[in-house]
Amino acid sequence: MQQRKLGKLDVSALGLGCMGLSFGYGPALDRRESIKLIRAAVERGFTFFDTAEVYGPYTNEELVGEALEPFKGQVAVATKFGADIGPGKTPLDMNSRPEHIKQVAEASLKRLRVDAIDLFYQHRVDLRVPIEDVAGAVKELIAEGKVKHFGLSEAGAATIRRAHAVQPLAAVQSEYSLWHREPEREVLPTLEELGIGFVAFGPLGQGFLTGTIDPLTPLAPGDFRSMLPRFSAEARLANRALVEVLAKLALRLQITPAQLALAWLLALKPWIVPIPGTRTLGRLDENAHAASVALTQADLEDIDAAAGQIPIHGARLPELFESLSGR
Repeated sequence: MQQRKLGKLDVSALGLGCMGLSFGYGPALDRRESIKLIRAAVERGFTFFDTAEVYGPYTNEELVGEALEPFKGQVAVATKFGADIGPGKTPLDMNSRPEHIKQVAEASLKRLRVDAIDLFYQHRVDLRVPIEDVAGAVKELIAEGKVKHFGLSEAGAATIRRAHAVQPLAAVQSEYSLWHREPEREVLPTLEELGIGFVAFGPLGQGFLTGTIDPLTPLAPGDFRSMLPRFSAEARLANRALVEVLAKLALRLQITPAQLALAWLLALKPWIVPIPGTRTLGRLDENAHAASVALTQADLEDIDAAAGQIPIHGARLPELFESLSGR
C-alpha cells in the first residue's frame, strides 16, 4: 500500500480504526479474532492503527498492543488522551490538565507495549484547559521521548492554530465522509496552509455508505449508532437516496460503494488518511483495495455533483455530544 505523510509521520494511505473491535458497535469481537484481523491488516500493507484509552475503556489499547507487538518499528499507533474516566463519569467529562496528560501517556505506553507513542491526540477540546497548556504538556512528552507526534481530534481552526504555535501538529482527526463534509469549510484549508495532515474517521458513515444498512437493519445492544439521530429509522430511509446514487456511480466504475467513498477521500488531498474500521477479513480486503482505485477529475466531479444534490437527514450527533465538536 502506498504511504502518505501526516506532518512528518509516515503512514499507509489507509489506516485501521480499531475502536469497533472492542467498543461502540455492540459486544466486543473475540480477542483472538481481533488480533488475527489486526495482523492481517499489517500483512495487507496497513501501517497506521488508531485506538484510544476510552475505548473499552483501556481494553482496545491492550488489544492493539498485543496484536502489534511483533511489528514494533514497522507500524505507527495513534492513541488519545483527554477523557475523564472513572466511576460516575460520562463521555462528556473531559480532563486535559497537563499532569493528567502525562499520567495517561505513561499508562498508554504500558498498554500499547511501546517505548514511545507515535501519535498522541487530544481526544476532544477541553474548554477548561487552555490549548497552549495542552500543547505544552505534549511538547514535554516529546522532549522526553515518550511521544513522537502531536494531534488534535475534532478541533476547530482557531484551536488548531493556537496549538500548532506551541507544538507543531502532525495531524488533526475529525469525522469526514460523503455524508459529513463540515471539515471542508475551515479545517482543511487551515491544515493545508500549516502543513498538517488530516485523519478521517467515520469515512464510511459508520457503515451506512457501504449500502448494507437499511431502515430495518437491527443494531446490536450497546451499538452507539442507536443514539445517533442520523441512524433513526426515518433518517435511514431518507438517506438511502445518497447510498443509491453512490451505488450507481460505483457500479459504473466497477468498484463497491465503500471503495468509492474511500477512494474519493484519498483523491482529494495527498495528506488525507481515512481510517475505516471493520470486524471481518472480507471488509478489510475490500477497504484495502480502495487504496489502489484511481479516480479521475471527471469521476470526482460526478461524485460531487451527485452527492451534493442530496440533503442528509438527521444530526450527526446528539445535541449534548455535538457541543464537544469543532472548537
